Amino acid sequence: MNSLQPISTLPAAQVPSEVPSRVPSLPCPAHAAGYGEDQRAVIPTEPRAGQEPGAQQPEPYPADRAFHAMLANLTGGISPVALSLAYIDWASHLAAAPQRRIEIAQDALNVTRQFFESALHFFSPGQGPWALIKPAPQDRRFARPEWETPPFNLLAQAFLLREQWWHKATTGVRGVSPQNEAIVEFSVRQLLDMFAPSNFAATNPLVLQKALQSGGENFVFGWQNWLSDLMLLSSDRAQGDKEFVVGKTVATSRGKVVYRNKLIELIQYYPSTGKVHPEPILIVPAWIMKYYILDLSPHNSLVKFLTDQGFTVFMISWRNPDPADRDIAFDDYRKLGVDAAVAAIGDIMPGHQIHALGYCLGGTLLSIAAATMARDGNDRLRSITLLAAQTDFTEAGELTLFINESEVAFLEDMMWERGMLDTTQMAGAFQLLRSNDLIWSRVAHDYLMGERAPPSDLMAWNADATRLPYRMHSEYLRKLFLDNDLAEGRYLVEGRAIALSDIRAPMFVVGTVRDHVAPWRSAYKIHYQVDADVTFLLASGGHNAGIVAPPDEEGHFYQVKCKPEHAPYVGPDEWLKAAPRTEGSWWPEWTRWLTARSEAPCDPPRMGVGPAGGHSLPDAPGDYVHR
Repeated sequence: MNSLQPISTLPAAQVPSEVPSRVPSLPCPAHAAGYGEDQRAVIPTEPRAGQEPGAQQPEPYPADRAFHAMLANLTGGISPVALSLAYIDWASHLAAAPQRRIEIAQDALNVTRQFFESALHFFSPGQGPWALIKPAPQDRRFARPEWETPPFNLLAQAFLLREQWWHKATTGVRGVSPQNEAIVEFSVRQLLDMFAPSNFAATNPLVLQKALQSGGENFVFGWQNWLSDLMLLSSDRAQGDKEFVVGKTVATSRGKVVYRNKLIELIQYYPSTGKVHPEPILIVPAWIMKYYILDLSPHNSLVKFLTDQGFTVFMISWRNPDPADRDIAFDDYRKLGVDAAVAAIGDIMPGHQIHALGYCLGGTLLSIAAATMARDGNDRLRSITLLAAQTDFTEAGELTLFINESEVAFLEDMMWERGMLDTTQMAGAFQLLRSNDLIWSRVAHDYLMGERAPPSDLMAWNADATRLPYRMHSEYLRKLFLDNDLAEGRYLVEGRAIALSDIRAPMFVVGTVRDHVAPWRSAYKIHYQVDADVTFLLASGGHNAGIVAPPDEEGHFYQVKCKPEHAPYVGPDEWLKAAPRTEGSWWPEWTRWLTARSEAPCDPPRMGVGPAGGHSLPDAPGDYVHR
């Protein structure tokens, strides 16, 4: 990469909070193509009569797009057309199924009769709480023993029975498309969850008990908590800023920015052992999150754990885009991100292969970059590790509910006006996936109980949200989610198709049991996409808590099993039965795997490639993370 600029040619960092537009960088194709900051991305269309093919076409129907953008402000980015079509599909097929309607009505009558009979015999011998229905193991709303007493247990059972009935009513209707069925079931469930008895003071025994004990003081504290959150929201400040400060209490591993372009800062961390493995580790985090999820506090920092195990670690820190970056493409993240980082590491540690790790969307990007490198005969990668990352998006969990042509077009129009997908849309989508844990439990705890959960580094990181450029996010949704081009061999890089089957480097792939963003069965599909050794590990926890699993923290477990390159495929259900379970963190298992694929330890490498005219780039965590 002839435009790579090592640290020796970079000027002094002068980016206290905003990065100057003239920071030397790799050229961005969007700007090289002539896009200005005030121009909007041009969507390719068929040439109109009298126009030459390839001529720049104006935006199609700008008034319609502006109207959709305005409507998106009212709907939270959810397409009303997509939602309406789903309900029409369900309701029309249900209307044409009289026997199914009779069955649903009979279920309602039977459930009502059983509930009242159970209520009349609640105090009878042998008739205890949860006689009709019990909460699911993951439903913690009614886990406390106070919910086992009347009348609160009856209220909880009535609510759960109503949820169960609506689930049966919205699913299993013959003829309804699977996605529309999922949309209807999900939206009805979200609506019902709003009216759970745990969300109201008069029907929540814990709130009533707290009010009696405190003389109603909990409601005063709850009101204060609500006002405080409202002020934080309006001032665009993340909750927990005072307790957790980037560079002081989180993201504190010692390191230095050794390379910078317009999209990334590359951090090299100082070694903590006298000898290190000669192959460095490059971590590619997702840009929908700040990188320091993998470098939180010293006790749960993956970066610190790796340096303590004798590895040299490099980390990509993505710059948080703004509306001026609207035309940055998805492939720019590959070229200015992974490719630029690999080239910079090559300047610092020439002749050494790299252990590459990608997390979430960063793992998808790393897979694309690795397939491109394999296609072009580039063997710089010694191994590839994917954490909660997907390369096939046909079963990408409940996120796919928001991915259809109508919804993607609606989101594109919203981003077309703003130039990006902002933090509120990002946070809202992920909160909806776990609304009981992330929305309604907080309402009850913070505003009704008047309490605050103890601050944590993970909560502070979660509140430090990022944005996504218009063009990049549109390409991501269409090429990967909507069309699944990567898995089906249609994904083009520099005009030529890539195939994951070209990857030969051994792979270590991690999924988590309760991942709502990248379900482990979706991540498992890598087994039949690549022609390489694949070690698959299933960790306890969810998308974040399952990955951040330090060895000293209790409650973790994992299953792991390797499939050699030429071994026959084993399905996920069979794998789950065959893979042994191990108590503890998965981090040591992974470092043992890395060590087995590394050469003998040697002296640590230099930090960067030297000063630039007496100046240097900043120490870790760098400047981009503060944007």
